[in-house]
Amino acid sequence: MAQKNDLPDVSGLSIGILGGTGDQGRGLARRFALAGHPVLIGSRSAERAREVAESLGAGVRGDENAVVAAEADIVIVAVPWEGHKALLESLRDRLAGKIVVDCVNPLGFDKRGAYALPVEEGSAAEQAAAVLPESRVVAAFHHVSAVLLLDPSVEKIDMDVLVLGDDREATDIVQALASRIPGVRGIYGGRLRNAGQVEALTANLIAINRRYKAHAGIRITDV
Repeated sequence: MAQKNDLPDVSGLSIGILGGTGDQGRGLARRFALAGHPVLIGSRSAERAREVAESLGAGVRGDENAVVAAEADIVIVAVPWEGHKALLESLRDRLAGKIVVDCVNPLGFDKRGAYALPVEEGSAAEQAAAVLPESRVVAAFHHVSAVLLLDPSVEKIDMDVLVLGDDREATDIVQALASRIPGVRGIYGGRLRNAGQVEALTANLIAINRRYKAHAGIRITDV
């Protein structure tokens, strides 16, 4: 497979984050802005997005989700699972032709902890692909701790990001994008049809974090 130094140069790409005012979205926005990317965070409320962008600094801009979807080169979907399908349906035309990176984890929570929810299409990423037939959907960034992303004392994040998709050029670009975060590698993890177990693994990591009071990630050996 492509190693890190075989991946494309993505340094000039702008990154839009739908649902960028949540913890995961803010964390990714902060790290990509620090890596030198133009970053736009989106929200249902442009005012809310601008407030969060200003709090992050590093040149991050905020606007409503529709503006972010239209302007950014690559769009990351970091919205709550409950609003996932409806938002993407509303942005179908604006996202046509773009690489759309889905990092949504369909999870439920009860007194026994987190658990994976069934998804009719197989996964959140496959749902995105079904809703966005003219976009290049890639699944990635499911397991990156928002706490670590947002912690200014954490300079490097010790983990791999599994990247899944059916478009080799798109997955190479997203692998390279993941590797822009210090300490992180983007690792190809298979076709989009295998995104379900990657999303579901987040429930196991949440259980690990609770038991060990950690912010666990994953590393792939021998690659």
